[in-house]
Amino acid sequence: MENLITSFEAVLPLFLCILLGMFLRRIGMLEENVRQSLNKLCFKVFLPIYLFNNIYEIKDISAVFDLKLILFACIGLLLTFVVLMMLVPRVEKENSRRGVMIQAMFRSNFALFGLPLAETLCGELSGPTSLLLGLTVPIYNILAVISLETFRGGKPNISKMLRGIATNPLIIASLLGLVFYFFKIRFGLVLPEALHKATIVKLGNVATPLSLVALGSQFVFSSVRNFRFQLFLTVLVRLVILPLTMVGIGVALGFRNEFLVPIMIMYGAPTAVSSYPMAQQMGGDGDLAAASVVFTSGFAILTIFLLIFGLKSLGLIM
Repeated sequence: MENLITSFEAVLPLFLCILLGMFLRRIGMLEENVRQSLNKLCFKVFLPIYLFNNIYEIKDISAVFDLKLILFACIGLLLTFVVLMMLVPRVEKENSRRGVMIQAMFRSNFALFGLPLAETLCGELSGPTSLLLGLTVPIYNILAVISLETFRGGKPNISKMLRGIATNPLIIASLLGLVFYFFKIRFGLVLPEALHKATIVKLGNVATPLSLVALGSQFVFSSVRNFRFQLFLTVLVRLVILPLTMVGIGVALGFRNEFLVPIMIMYGAPTAVSSYPMAQQMGGDGDLAAASVVFTSGFAILTIFLLIFGLKSLGLIM
């Protein structure tokens, strides 16, 4: 019973924030231009501040740096991408949908779901999730561009990808956090402590609820009759097959507690919200991309709850 309550408490705040976003959109308080600005604000300001602070506040980075975890997550992501690039074209004939499906299946909303969930489940031991997030963000972006460009008929633009990586706010925040840590640039010593407590911490605390409200405001259940099969397959792979497979392998390799949590979230989180505008801009099926985000986000509330409950019941996470 205790595991059930803990699992419910970990997922409930995420669900309520998403529900609030849906409600605010329904009553007209979040119009299209406001939603777009809100998403941009979260991605470019609040989430980077939150990520920076999570890395900055790690007391001993050697205690959370696990090379086996990093290799497992990154290699697993690359292998997943390769397998999907081979299998999806066999079941989907339209190029505009192939790249969208591949991106929706492998590209999780790790940034949005990862940090708050890890913080709820692990508390001060959420450092491995923060580090892994900073390392996987560029991989997600590169692979997303490759998948969409491949099925658009073009060749991946290397310089554009590198420019995207170099200017990605989450990557910059991760690197900045590591710079502050390794060069011992500490608030209260080099910089005013008030800048940290009164500004960075408080702004970072806004990131999670506001990002989830923004995500909820994107929920529009338009007609999906034309791609019911594609959507079913995407949800199945993203929320069932991938998390069960990768978490199972992770458990077999000996990952537990704060080192198993990021694997669970990375492979069990819904499709990244940013996959929708990227698909639109790169010639993919925008309606399918939007529906993939909506449906994986909705069903993820249940699947992540079941994952947490199962792992806690088995004593794999405390």
